[in-house]
Amino acid sequence: MAGVSGFLGTRLVDRLTGDGHQVTRLVRRSPRNPDEQRWDPAAGQLDPAVVAGAEAVVNLAGAGVGDKRWTDDYRRVIRSSRVDSTTTLAVTIAGLPAADRPRVLLNSSAVGWYGNTGDRVVEEDAPAGEGFLADVCRVWEAATRPAEDAGVRVVRLRTGLPLHRDGGLLKPQLLPFKLGIAGKLGSGRQWLPWISLRDWLDATVFLLTAEEIAGPVNVVGPHPVTNAEFTRELARQLHRPAIVPIPALALKVALGGFAQEALTSTRVLPGVLTRADFPWTHPALPAALHAALTE
Repeated sequence: MAGVSGFLGTRLVDRLTGDGHQVTRLVRRSPRNPDEQRWDPAAGQLDPAVVAGAEAVVNLAGAGVGDKRWTDDYRRVIRSSRVDSTTTLAVTIAGLPAADRPRVLLNSSAVGWYGNTGDRVVEEDAPAGEGFLADVCRVWEAATRPAEDAGVRVVRLRTGLPLHRDGGLLKPQLLPFKLGIAGKLGSGRQWLPWISLRDWLDATVFLLTAEEIAGPVNVVGPHPVTNAEFTRELARQLHRPAIVPIPALALKVALGGFAQEALTSTRVLPGVLTRADFPWTHPALPAALHAALTE
């Protein structure tokens, strides 16, 4: 697994090891533990022996899109951190003898693929949209093709906004909400493709063995909400007011290029998971937020 130190990666490692799986963690520094192996995705370097014989490869590597202002340099980091890691893994997998290749490559992507859909509902068959993140997702997903062409089942995880108090969408919002200085972003009419952390983990584990599923999969909850609806529900559960809307101009001053993504409306449905009868634990936002704040 790559991307093991991130918010989702650390929790997926815990889940898989707790289920009895052996996980080899790919790290860029010198290994400190027996379950770690060094690689250098920026240089395209990965010992094929590390991957040979693995049942599955999971790639969640990528610089955080909300961690820093989107300068031109950081835009290049966002893109290269995803494309380089994916290319290195896909090319390494394709170069292995057929008997040694993993059965599946689960590779992270994002609902940013769709760009701004407004009120239009989209599923996995929708084309890529416009904008920086849509462009990144396009080349990111294309980088998996060597593994796919070699006959490996490739699943592209178009992840939405995971909900948990320690990361993802919620963490940066909790303090302003608790102080009573939070509110909807911009108009509040933009759609948010959220998913509970529990359902994200369950869906990822489900896709590891769902042999009939390949290609893009929207890893989002079945009932997206608008930013205004999300804001009201979070305020209700925190027992705090949410009466201070954040104007679009203020977001642009504070966040730079990322502000446009924060104001983007992406009304995405999990078509593949729904048709596969995936069992949601938190299909509705109130229960998902409750779990995110208490578990």
